[in-house]
Amino acid sequence: MVFSAFSVWSFMLIIAVLLVNLLIASILKYFIPALEKSLIPSSVLGGIILLIISTITYFAAGDYLFNFEIFSPSASEDAYSGMEILELITYHCLGIGFIAMGMRSSKKKFTKKRAGEVFDSGVITVNGYLIQAIVGIAITMIAASALHVSGLIDATGILLAFGFGQGTGQALNYGTIYTEYGLEGGANFGLTIAALGFLVACIVGVIYMNVMRRKGKLTIVKEEKKSSLADYEDENEIPVVSSMDKFTVQFAIVLAIYAVSYLIMAGLAALLPSLSTTLFGFNFLIGTLLTVPVKAILNKMQDKKIIKQQIVNNFMMNRIGGFAFDLMIVSGVAAIQLPLLKDHWAVLLILAVVGAIVTFLYVYYTSKTLFPGYVNEQFLAMFGMLTGTASTGIILLREIDGSYRSPASENLVYQSLPAIVFGFPLMFLATYACLGFTECLITFFVIIAFFIALNVLLYRRQIFRKLRKAKAGADGAAEIEAQTDGDSPTDGEPQD
Repeated sequence: MVFSAFSVWSFMLIIAVLLVNLLIASILKYFIPALEKSLIPSSVLGGIILLIISTITYFAAGDYLFNFEIFSPSASEDAYSGMEILELITYHCLGIGFIAMGMRSSKKKFTKKRAGEVFDSGVITVNGYLIQAIVGIAITMIAASALHVSGLIDATGILLAFGFGQGTGQALNYGTIYTEYGLEGGANFGLTIAALGFLVACIVGVIYMNVMRRKGKLTIVKEEKKSSLADYEDENEIPVVSSMDKFTVQFAIVLAIYAVSYLIMAGLAALLPSLSTTLFGFNFLIGTLLTVPVKAILNKMQDKKIIKQQIVNNFMMNRIGGFAFDLMIVSGVAAIQLPLLKDHWAVLLILAVVGAIVTFLYVYYTSKTLFPGYVNEQFLAMFGMLTGTASTGIILLREIDGSYRSPASENLVYQSLPAIVFGFPLMFLATYACLGFTECLITFFVIIAFFIALNVLLYRRQIFRKLRKAKAGADGAAEIEAQTDGDSPTDGEPQD
């Protein structure tokens, strides 16, 4: 091995370029007030910078920036190009980030009312995915089957739910799967929808805040949270520095779970080879599900005094997740190959505009109806998440609730469990929809039925309240009628 060879340094150089662009984006936001006010995340801005540079190099030099020899030195057929490495980084960071978030522990106990609000937030999240999938499929079925747009399949529009609703990693996963079923440039299509989603979150979010501020309905205030030791660790945790650094322990746990998730996916793929691509698209989900038994085992061992100190540190798990998601977003946006989308721009823009409108209207209505005490906070948090990621929702929320006094931030964090439970079927429907027109049509109607059913569940209180009032009204009328009948003379009796 020659350490001066490009092949030794290429991967590290790609990581360095991604992280340096994150720093450049943060510096630009600091010195350019317009960028700061735009609320665009540094990871998205850094990715856009690299996307612009890469596209310019494509037209000027005939290839993308990360396909130059310094980033893609090997000519082997099994070697990945620099652009493919960006997709690999996006794919793995999705799984690592979700595992880190799933390993966080919470000792907080909610009241019945707060538990209901968290549950409702999870249902709203899934309904956001569903309504995006409904309008997305409707648009691409018309484009593919009626207008015969080349390179599309009928189910393409479901990527709107993954790009807007679930972010860059999921958009890449399903875009890659759809490529095998006829969607040209599927990975790029999904990544572009995700990038457009971030822009929608920031642009619409800023416009909404300014309109509400002019109407006097909210005040934009930034306030830093006061930090204390409790913000960084709980009682009886392992020391920060001992024979092994505390951060090393956290990262080892995350990667160990991710390795086990690979073994599970590989085993299932061996049993079901036709579903191999789909199974490996669920890397984040299997990893997240594995965190449940791992946390249960660690808690049991601590209760039995086998482990005398708490191992998992929430603060460091947040940092691992934050790093993974930042890297995922910047690499995902930089991996977009715009020239491959030249035939799909009209469809992409229609999906983005219609998706933004229906998401805005649905989230605003549910926030206004179900969260009357903090409408604006809940709307911004949920809208930011359903067009970008949870971090985008937090960025928007922070502008009007810097100290997170409203329950909106907690709703955003804890809604993930009910969202995963109810959103799980959508992932399987998405893989079924791409099989053909009939399967896509069946999926379309199943999603509509699921959307209606979940809205009945979401508005259960309002529905039951109306039913109780109607029943009470009917019982009252019957009672009055009975009393009237009892007071009236019987047949044959004389009347006064």
